[in-house]
Amino acid sequence: MSRQSLRYAVIAAITAALALAVALPGSPVQSAPNRSAAAPTRIMPLGDSITAGPGCWRALLWNQLQTAGYSNIDFVGSTSDGGGCNYGFSYDGDHEGHGGFSAVGIADNNQLPPWLSAARPDVVVVHLGTNDLWGGWQSMETILAAFTKLVGQMRANNPTMKIIVSQIIPHHGCATCPTDTITLNSRIPGWAAGLTTAQSPIVVVDQWTGFNAATDTGDGVHPNDSGFRKMANRFYPALAQVLGGTAPPSPSTSPTPSATPTPSPSTPPPGNGWCTATYRVVSQWPGGFQGEMSVRNDTTTATTAWTATVNLGNGQQISQAWNATATQTGTTVTARNLSWNGGLTPGGSTSFGFLASSTGTNPAPVVGCAVS
Repeated sequence: MSRQSLRYAVIAAITAALALAVALPGSPVQSAPNRSAAAPTRIMPLGDSITAGPGCWRALLWNQLQTAGYSNIDFVGSTSDGGGCNYGFSYDGDHEGHGGFSAVGIADNNQLPPWLSAARPDVVVVHLGTNDLWGGWQSMETILAAFTKLVGQMRANNPTMKIIVSQIIPHHGCATCPTDTITLNSRIPGWAAGLTTAQSPIVVVDQWTGFNAATDTGDGVHPNDSGFRKMANRFYPALAQVLGGTAPPSPSTSPTPSATPTPSPSTPPPGNGWCTATYRVVSQWPGGFQGEMSVRNDTTTATTAWTATVNLGNGQQISQAWNATATQTGTTVTARNLSWNGGLTPGGSTSFGFLASSTGTNPAPVVGCAVS
């Protein structure tokens, strides 16, 4: 063998040995540099005009998630509102809301599968059914069958799809709509319980209780700003827990609102004006609950800031809050306004919500507030 041939043979042997070392099980392999970060969770808001235009609950929900640290998310859908909700912050305007669409129409025309294929969501947030109830001609069985078909299409696209379904906001667009809304909402939790799975949970969000069609919509159907804020506040804890891997329990089968708690007037510290603090439990489950507190400006001048206190008396611990910055010291939770909701006109009010753990009983707390 020539010297040059010998050199080639040695090189070939070394190359083969290296290849064998890489192929052998248990051989150390150097990690690839610059590994990509985890892909964002893709969230599709799905609905009709309440989602589409302007659908500003989506902007408020996006901001709540970002503020709470859920930054690795992507709202997806075939359309966008172009950033038309002017709250002073940027947000992801992509969505799958279509004015005038119904659950039955979307299901019958198989419109959802191509939307899913294009958007590839991990989570779908649904507020559908308003247009299905118009005129009272469609049966509840037909509407729920459409919901079932849509869920099947979601899971065909992604077997681990997380699905958040609304008990819809009050509907006063026709004579039969208010009563039919209550009937549909009462059926949704049982329907969801029959379809939910550990791999693809269906979480029901009560958008009906506490929503006033007279004050939270402009026309008895479409939310105004206060309505959008209520919707975002209801969607946020459910979506936050889904993103964290734990779905909250579904609400009761009855959409009847709980009695409005008696406001607890507060005595403000010197130098602050008067205000009224009102507290209620939105929903409760073993080991936890969702609370909501409202602050009303009872002075004759506009405020620039407010502070609220909640004195929890049985070991409850707040884990998350939205629409306020909240801290807990011992049994006392102190909440302060954010940059965009501190200003209250005379008689104006705002609200914030929170999630908390509880053990045993969950007595009503002592609440207070101050404005300046």
